[in-house]
Amino acid sequence: MGFFSLWYGQQDATTRLKVKMLMRNGQLDIVNGGWSANDEANPNYNDILNNMMLGHEFLQKEFGVVPKIGWTLDAFGHSTTNARLFAEMGFDATFFSRMDHQEKNERKSQQAMTFLWRPDPIHFGSQDQILANVFPDDYCFPAGFFTGENYNSDDPFISDPTLQTFNAEEKMIDFINYANDYTKERKGRNIMIPMGCDFTF
Repeated sequence: MGFFSLWYGQQDATTRLKVKMLMRNGQLDIVNGGWSANDEANPNYNDILNNMMLGHEFLQKEFGVVPKIGWTLDAFGHSTTNARLFAEMGFDATFFSRMDHQEKNERKSQQAMTFLWRPDPIHFGSQDQILANVFPDDYCFPAGFFTGENYNSDDPFISDPTLQTFNAEEKMIDFINYANDYTKERKGRNIMIPMGCDFTF
């Protein structure tokens, strides 16, 4: 929200109105909503709450929006405290990418990359549970689809069949194969594949 509020503050009235309309229509959704993505490896309880409160106050004041999804893709480890607080904040789910390699491989083999996280079941039972989703390959583009000025880009998607570099059919087959492999790690019919990375889309 820190970066978003800086950008939003520099926009003219017309652009601000468009952003509000996109949010009202559900075409633009805000996840997490904290002022920044808080640390989870060694968090201070008050800092997590203050960080989330600052971001959520901005969203409520400007847009009347309350985020429903936790989003901590680049934290180097995840804590049960954070998951419990997200559940207590009313989040429906949380998405993240980093997990111990052994646990991630085990979850992949058991189709358990999406799971119901009960952060402290001894004390809270299922009261503070939250749906958790782990991305299999970090949080950037799938292999073969990296693009943007910050990266050694893969071949761009060329859909014009008159060009020698036409590769749309091959790229689509690669993407369908990736999606099919992705579904083997999850139960259910809905999947989310991120298309973007740090400071690029």
